[in-house]
Amino acid sequence: MANTDFHLQFQEFEDEQGFTENNQGATTVTIDDPIKSRKQRKATGTAFEEEDDDDKTELLSGQRKSAPFWTFEYYQTLFDVDSHQVKNRIVGSILPWPGKNFIEVYLRSNPDLYGPFWICATLVFAIAVSGNISSFLVHQGQPKFRYVPDFSKVTMAATAIYSYAWLVPLALWGFLTWRNRKITSLVSYSFLQIVCVYGYSLSIYIPAVILWIIPNEGLRWCSIVVALCLSGSVLVLTFWPAIRDDKPRITTAIISTIVILHVLLAVGCKACFFSTYEMDPSKYHNEPSTATNTSSTN
Repeated sequence: MANTDFHLQFQEFEDEQGFTENNQGATTVTIDDPIKSRKQRKATGTAFEEEDDDDKTELLSGQRKSAPFWTFEYYQTLFDVDSHQVKNRIVGSILPWPGKNFIEVYLRSNPDLYGPFWICATLVFAIAVSGNISSFLVHQGQPKFRYVPDFSKVTMAATAIYSYAWLVPLALWGFLTWRNRKITSLVSYSFLQIVCVYGYSLSIYIPAVILWIIPNEGLRWCSIVVALCLSGSVLVLTFWPAIRDDKPRITTAIISTIVILHVLLAVGCKACFFSTYEMDPSKYHNEPSTATNTSSTN
C-alpha cells in the first residue's frame, strides 16, 4: 500500500525584488489597496479632465492661439467650411433682409475665403465665356465675319473682379480702422470679414452675366438693376452698423462710395464684355469696289 504520509516543509522565499530579478519570465500578481488605487486613478483622470476643460474653455471663449500667417495651418482655417455653410452664405447674400447683418448672422467669427475665391473665379469665366458667345451672336451673319475666341477677356475679367474683391475691402478696412480709433463706439470688422462679404455679394452677378448672352439691351439692364439692388443692399445693411455713429457727412460719403464702386463694376463689365455694336455691312461691300477702282485707275 502506498505511503500516504506527507512531509510538510516550510521554505522562506526571497523578497519581491530579488525574486523578480531571478525569475524574469515569471508572472507576478500584486494586490494593492483598493482605496489607494481608486485615488490614483481619480487623480490621473482629473488631470486629463482638466486638460479637456482647458481646451473646451479656449474654444468657447475664442482665446485659442492662432497659427502665424506664414504657416500652412493659418490658411487652412480660412478654407475650413462645409457646403452647407457656403450655401447659406450665398443665399444670404442674394436675399437680404432688413435688420439682418450678414456678418453677424452668417459669418460671426468664422469668415472663409473658400466661397469668395470660387465665386470670383466662376464669375470671371462666366463673363469671359458669355462675352464671347454674345459677340458671336451679335456679329453672326455679317459678311467676312469669322469667329475667333477672345481669350484676353479672361485676363481682363480676372483683373477687374479680383482687384475689386481685394482692393476695395482693403481700403474700406483701413478707413474703418482709422475711424474706429477716433470713435471707439463704432463697430469694427476684420479685413477677412470684409473680404468675405464682398466675395459673397458677387454671387448674384453669375446668373445675371449668363442672361447677358441674350442680345437684348432691355433684359441686360433689368438684370443689372436687380443684381445691383440685391447685392448693394447686402453691403449697405452690413456696413451700416459700423458707420452709423460717425458724422453724417462721413456716413454719407462711405455709403455713396460703396454703392458707386459697385455700380461701376457692373456697368463696366457690361460695357467692356457685352457691347452690342454691330459693324456696318456696307463697309464690306464698298471695300472690294474701292479696290477695283484703284486698280483700274493705275
